[in-house]
Amino acid sequence: MTSRRRAGGARVRSLAGRLRAPAQAAEHVAPTLEFADGTPYDHYVAAQALHGLQRTVTDVPEERAFLVTTQVMELYFGLIRSEWWLAQRLLDDDEVVGATAVLARSVRYFEALNASWAALSWLTPAQFNAFRDALGEASGFQSAMYRHLEFLLGNKSEPLTRPHRRSPAVYKELVDALRRPSLYDSVLALLARRGFEIPQSGDPAQEYVPSPLVEDAWVRVYAEHGPGEELWSLAETLTDLSERFSDWRYRHLMAVRRSMGAKPGSGGSSGLTWLERSLRRDVFPELWSARTRM
Repeated sequence: MTSRRRAGGARVRSLAGRLRAPAQAAEHVAPTLEFADGTPYDHYVAAQALHGLQRTVTDVPEERAFLVTTQVMELYFGLIRSEWWLAQRLLDDDEVVGATAVLARSVRYFEALNASWAALSWLTPAQFNAFRDALGEASGFQSAMYRHLEFLLGNKSEPLTRPHRRSPAVYKELVDALRRPSLYDSVLALLARRGFEIPQSGDPAQEYVPSPLVEDAWVRVYAEHGPGEELWSLAETLTDLSERFSDWRYRHLMAVRRSMGAKPGSGGSSGLTWLERSLRRDVFPELWSARTRM
């Protein structure tokens, strides 16, 4: 018995030695510290350029946090737009599973976007007012990339392209986005190809108007398809996306209420009233109204 215990102990010590060996060997491997021209990391990430973009207009310490958070949100807007473009192409090619996976990724991005508001939750009216006037007429309302997301969701409005007329490239992109079918248009076209009765598509530049026929289609999707089936999964992912987008609007509204109350927006909008009106507009509205009938 004793000899077996000794043999077992020797095997354990031998195994422990083998497990430690790679770690010990790794300690002697030094990272590359010399490069001909900058670092590969900076070439890829452009970190130096990114950090150079925080050009505050006041000496108020709190302004930098406001600016960095806003820039992070802009980067996420651009990422989400590219993902929705990809999802739209996949939907148009009847690749529903692939499109749903891409849309599910974008839901995660919105979770990060919504968490970004927490970075400014400490901002009091006094702190915001210390640099707000120096921003002039600059306002998040003027974000062209955010407007792209609204247009892709079907919230079309030609007047909202006008602030960008003096930036020809940006304005052209926005007008093109206004006139192209939205992501939801591609979803409804897919349902029509699958045999659901969907109304004829109208002018894609007009704001989407809910339809009883589309509501009927979603009721049928949930009645005839179950968890794991592609149309059911698409419907649930779109609902997740709509919910996260509403969360974004709500957190924006609360951030404004907390930092400036009901003052008029710096870009000339009605501020809180505008955001409250936007919050009441559902994204993919029939996915919500259909739930009353299920």
